Amino acid sequence: MLCAHVYRFNEFGVDGGPAAKALKPKFNVFSKTVTAHTGVEVPEFDIKVLVAAAVAFKGVGGILFIFGSTIGAYLLALQQVIVTPILYDFYNYDTEKKEFGLLFSKFSQNLALLGALLFFIGMKNSIPRRQLKKKAPKTKTV
Repeated sequence: MLCAHVYRFNEFGVDGGPAAKALKPKFNVFSKTVTAHTGVEVPEFDIKVLVAAAVAFKGVGGILFIFGSTIGAYLLALQQVIVTPILYDFYNYDTEKKEFGLLFSKFSQNLALLGALLFFIGMKNSIPRRQLKKKAPKTKTV
């Protein structure tokens, strides 16, 4: 199956664990592709920071999102924007290869999830917040 060990974040360790080892070559290819197409240099950093950030954004964002927080939706959206093009690099494969179809399918699913998060954020921001009107206690004047 498609890089099933990438999803094993439970063995993080000092080097980032199996997820960092699997993401390192994909990140390097992603960096070269971005630089070649845009001329923008992707900064070098330790891949375990990317793995830790992905875990933190997904965990904290997921918990906050469950409770209806737009901050949680923003964290999840940021995680999707950063991780999806690196993890599902269908653009590095020929369209005839099996990997292309699998990666493109996963990429499309994550793009749909990103759209749903943006829809949630938009709807949450378009609903006016209820004004809490404090009712002053009525006092009788005699």
